[in-house]
Amino acid sequence: MFKKILLVCAFVLPFGVEAQQKTNDDRAFWLQHLDKLAKPILHSLANDSLRIVMPKTMSKFIDNPNTRKEVAYLEAFGRLMCGISPWLNLEGGSPKEIALRNQYRNYALKAVANAVNPNAKDYMSFEKGGQPLVDASFLALAFVRCPWLWEHLDTQTKDQVVKAFLATRNVRAGFSNWILFSGMIETFFCKYGYPWDSMRIEYCFRQFEQWYVGDGVYSDGPPYHWDYYNSYVIHPYLANMVKELSPKTGAFNWTAEKIRVRNERFAVIQERLVNSDGSFPVTGRSIVYRGAAFHHLADIAWRKALPKELSPAQVRSALTAIIKKTTESPSTFTSDGWLTIGLYGSQPDLADVYITTGSLYLCANILLPLGLPETDEFWSSPATKWTSQKVWSGEAVLADHAIE
Repeated sequence: MFKKILLVCAFVLPFGVEAQQKTNDDRAFWLQHLDKLAKPILHSLANDSLRIVMPKTMSKFIDNPNTRKEVAYLEAFGRLMCGISPWLNLEGGSPKEIALRNQYRNYALKAVANAVNPNAKDYMSFEKGGQPLVDASFLALAFVRCPWLWEHLDTQTKDQVVKAFLATRNVRAGFSNWILFSGMIETFFCKYGYPWDSMRIEYCFRQFEQWYVGDGVYSDGPPYHWDYYNSYVIHPYLANMVKELSPKTGAFNWTAEKIRVRNERFAVIQERLVNSDGSFPVTGRSIVYRGAAFHHLADIAWRKALPKELSPAQVRSALTAIIKKTTESPSTFTSDGWLTIGLYGSQPDLADVYITTGSLYLCANILLPLGLPETDEFWSSPATKWTSQKVWSGEAVLADHAIE
């Protein structure tokens, strides 16, 4: 009997150790990916040299090359910061992770200062054309997600950020997800005690209520089209706006529960879109944003608001597979570390007319759960199969059901 017990232990213990090692490896892999994405942008911007070193690559179908080239720097900066901001806000972790975070906090503070300082070489335009509204809002969301960053800026830089954001009020937002960009900037003003325009936020909630088409999905403007904008922008923006505004005012409580229910349902849909190898359907515009197609799933996991159907471990495993799949091609990065245009490596024909090198860094938003400590169950639970893996390996899976 004693020998049998030893035999069982010999098989059980290594499996537990291996599962825990896999869990630790996932976070290490995510941090490595964060470092690879962030360093070219933040190191350069912190040293006031982003315009010198960042590639000027644009879509071969570009609609307005001169303007697109000018706004590409704010695109890269705002989108990257939006994705890594929860991690910058986190405290603790391993000595190696703390050192890495401290390095990037230092970069980020200097980068923000240069981006809004008219005397800096890397000063960014927040008022030429419409695109600055988009990426100013991603930067505003970064500040919303990372109070540490805002609180550690000096007074002059804060004033310059506010001035830059105010300038975007002159942009007439398109009748689409763009109205949320205005709403997020007003949410930033509200969060940090500046005068804010409640009507711009009310407009967002009222209009997207009209654009709700059912089963957790919104139309992005009057004509419905199947793409990933429910995840790139719509769900994360609505959820984070309600999250921040609710403690300040009860004016938007009428929509909070609707947003929560739809948010959860769309998370279930997103998780089921992840194929067993980490790939996902290639449909709709902006597909070269790579892992940003799952911005919503990453955001709801970071906010610890996952529906009961999804365990944190299966979401982590699915997101890890997506990151690996969208970066495994040798042509994903240039020789000097910048993202190339494509979904699986360099695929320039996939680019829409507005795509530049800067646009691609929206993919950083898949990294949001790094804002959860390594002790959180998202990271500490053993790796778990996600729905597609379970189904296509013959395991029992509950049927999927729509909501109203």
